[in-house]
Amino acid sequence: MTQHFSLAACAEMLWQDKPIDWRASRLKEMGFGVGLWNWPAHDLDALERTGATFTIMNGYLEGRLADDDGAQMLLRSARETAQVGKRLGVQRLNLHGTGLGDGGIPIWQHDVVTGAMWLKARDTLNRICDMAEEEGVVFTLENLNLLDHPGCPFGSTGDVLALVSAVDRPQLRINLDLYHTQIGEGDLVRWCKKCLPWIGEVQVADNPGRCEPGTGEINYAGVAKALKEMGYAGPVGMEAFAADDPEAALEAFRAAFTL
Repeated sequence: MTQHFSLAACAEMLWQDKPIDWRASRLKEMGFGVGLWNWPAHDLDALERTGATFTIMNGYLEGRLADDDGAQMLLRSARETAQVGKRLGVQRLNLHGTGLGDGGIPIWQHDVVTGAMWLKARDTLNRICDMAEEEGVVFTLENLNLLDHPGCPFGSTGDVLALVSAVDRPQLRINLDLYHTQIGEGDLVRWCKKCLPWIGEVQVADNPGRCEPGTGEINYAGVAKALKEMGYAGPVGMEAFAADDPEAALEAFRAAFTL
């Protein structure tokens, strides 16, 4: 059996009693890349010293896709974050349809997305791509489930696929979060196939509970086999809490994605 995918894990969700640089160092020691959320909370010098491979990080601190003021905020914030991403060598900078507040609740909620909002979101993402091309970075757009993130515009897997495929530029990929897809749509393997040409990263957690593979209803070993058969060999990130011991959770993740 071999490790077909490049594996990483979200540092904020594991060893929550430890400093962030300790967590990054331990993930590196265990052979995993490191995912991060928002950078202002972290000691960037300490993170740099770990020598870890930083795979993904939130690519903005404020803003939204589908209105003029929100787009301007997003572009300013994304350019600032791109500088931090380059400093750490972050491989992908992650976006959502709108900024998320406490508990992941969208700051700008819309139950109905109009045609004008779709056109504005596409325009904003093209402007993000222009900036990303100047900076030499890559952004991803992540799907979110609407039970945990009510009213998030462009949150569904289908909406994210529609936007990223419409823009269709190498500076913008899909962060396909299968935990959110399971809650929002299900049918994970077929969504992987639909999104395949634009996937920048696949993220995983089991459901219910948002813990490591093997703790819920998702057959992640089957998903891993299907991803390999369809030709995906890119990064897979565990954005999940540990049901008990973080190291045991990481080994369960590694086992599910080792074929």
